[in-house]
Amino acid sequence: MAKNIKSKRDADKAGLEALSALAQGREKLITTQETDEDQILNISLRPSKLDEFIGQKDVVENLKVSLEAAKKRGEPMEHTLLSGPPGLGKTSLAHIISHEMATKITATSGPAIERAGDLIGILTNLSDGDILFIDEIHRLSKTVEEFIYPAMENYEIDFIIDKGPYAKTIKFNLKRFTLIGATTRAGLLTAPLRSRFGIFYHLDFYEVADLVKVITRSAKILNIPIDPGAAEEIARRSRGSPRVANRLLRRVRDWAEVKRDGKITVAATEEALKSHGIDKMGLDAVDRKVINVMNESFGGGPAGIESIAATLNEEPDTIVDIVEPFLLKIGFLKRTPRGRELTKAAYEHMGFKARDKQLFE
Repeated sequence: MAKNIKSKRDADKAGLEALSALAQGREKLITTQETDEDQILNISLRPSKLDEFIGQKDVVENLKVSLEAAKKRGEPMEHTLLSGPPGLGKTSLAHIISHEMATKITATSGPAIERAGDLIGILTNLSDGDILFIDEIHRLSKTVEEFIYPAMENYEIDFIIDKGPYAKTIKFNLKRFTLIGATTRAGLLTAPLRSRFGIFYHLDFYEVADLVKVITRSAKILNIPIDPGAAEEIARRSRGSPRVANRLLRRVRDWAEVKRDGKITVAATEEALKSHGIDKMGLDAVDRKVINVMNESFGGGPAGIESIAATLNEEPDTIVDIVEPFLLKIGFLKRTPRGRELTKAAYEHMGFKARDKQLFE
């Protein structure tokens, strides 16, 4: 059973507060940040075996081979790095690896490990073959990161006590363990840390067909009656993320239970999502506000992310991590050497008139 060293509640709370300010009082329902409600419900919805994991076909197939090879040799899995946007299953895969290898998993996050001493306590309590899962590993402090190198390579750590002429180095021998790191921004990982991972998998946004399977499975587990067409409608507006899909499913369920007979139909789905301001493309009020600002204040671009964030009175990281990935995915936004620009698709969807007739020719 997973042992959580420290929850990400503070980080999530800060992210949600920022998003709330950006949305001018409206909760960003389709943010990929995990809420407390998500953490509770995702435990019941999370698959425990690779065969139950939906989507990411290439990653799953390669992971099966690595797991089978490790079990045949009687060795722990190699250190594994999982990257990709939030909400695509990195944490689920870490727990699945633990289940498949029949080992204990200890979960923490990069910001939670503030000092090297915190890491010592975690590492020395790991048994042979155990898994240490570090979410947002790119946010490890430099001191902690350098401290973890010998632990990953030689399963040992050197701890210095006292200072000056009385300084002594104590060597701790560790049990063989597997470090699984998850990151939403692989480019921020230092080269020395990245090179110490033997396995690297990148998770991409889900297709609608896979999200329909996720929603159908979740509805069955939660005992929610849902029409196939409604599942597809929710999937199309889920931003390619199972986490968002499960969240929308719960909100549509609430609407169907209060406003209708409890069954999720296409009509109930459209009404519920419209009430939350989520359009056919999956854009919400925050996404549309970013697009509107780019159109009205910057003429569609190019515009630097700092300028966009300043106009919105928001932190650049909030836009880069939460809003921008999906707009790039659906082709509403593009990055150029001069900055971000709106595309023809964004203009057509929002009903804007291009200010420069040559813009899309």
